[in-house]
Amino acid sequence: MKKIVGIRFKKAGKIYYFDPQDIDVNVGDDVIVETARGVEFGVAVIGPKEVEEESLVSPLKPILRLATIDDKILYSENKAKAKECRKICEDKINEHGLEMYLTDCEYTFDRNKLIFYFTADGRIDFRDLVKDLAAIFRTRIELRQIGVRDEAKLLGGLGPCGRKLCCSSWLGDFQPVSIKMAKDQSLSLNPSKISGVCGRLFCCLKYEYDNYAEALKHLPNPGSIVKTPNGNAEVVDVNPLVAQIKVRFEDSTCEYFEVTDIKIIKKSKNYDHSKGEEHLDAHELKELKMLEKE
Repeated sequence: MKKIVGIRFKKAGKIYYFDPQDIDVNVGDDVIVETARGVEFGVAVIGPKEVEEESLVSPLKPILRLATIDDKILYSENKAKAKECRKICEDKINEHGLEMYLTDCEYTFDRNKLIFYFTADGRIDFRDLVKDLAAIFRTRIELRQIGVRDEAKLLGGLGPCGRKLCCSSWLGDFQPVSIKMAKDQSLSLNPSKISGVCGRLFCCLKYEYDNYAEALKHLPNPGSIVKTPNGNAEVVDVNPLVAQIKVRFEDSTCEYFEVTDIKIIKKSKNYDHSKGEEHLDAHELKELKMLEKE
């Protein structure tokens, strides 16, 4: 077993494990840690606990100390200085005529590196830009291209639900999200209905999906023929959360039944929840697949 503390460097950022050594660290404490990119300022979000060493990426970097007043002042100064650097970088981008959008910039705590985050439609040759920035700021410069999901996480905003974006308020890591998740939850496959402000599929499609997937294992697919207390009928819809199905009889009347009240006579081969998008035409499928890309 290994003692660890979870540290976060940005709001809703990924949590990294560090070795607290002999330092008494509590949740909410500001700390100074050693990272792969240098000394950094972070916040403890997971208190000291024991975990299996096999689950860790060894060796763990150490927590150097609890942040002092001077450390906190320097951190605030770095954030203020980074805003000024961003304006200068934007001017240089325009000067070089580069088709890139600067989303954020930050100093490492020790100011050994200045990192600029940007989005662009393709690859950008920014070598001359880096030379200019290095000459101005006299420190190591890194330009990092990010995707639209990461851009939304940095900029924040409100989702269609009216709440702050999950990615910018609490979601640490992006999870893979697929069209199949929307389909299995009986959601509209209209791209405008299932995509967020980033233009990609809603992250929240993942939240309840495991429950739907488990429930669907015990339900017949639409198109299946089942035996009901009122005779044989075709399944036209399913409600996995309440284990209920809707069937249509030969006279076109429809009824609802509990899954325990029916018996499957013939399974449908035209509609299979395990396959996904077989009923979509080529154009719809291509458009939806684009939403899954990072």
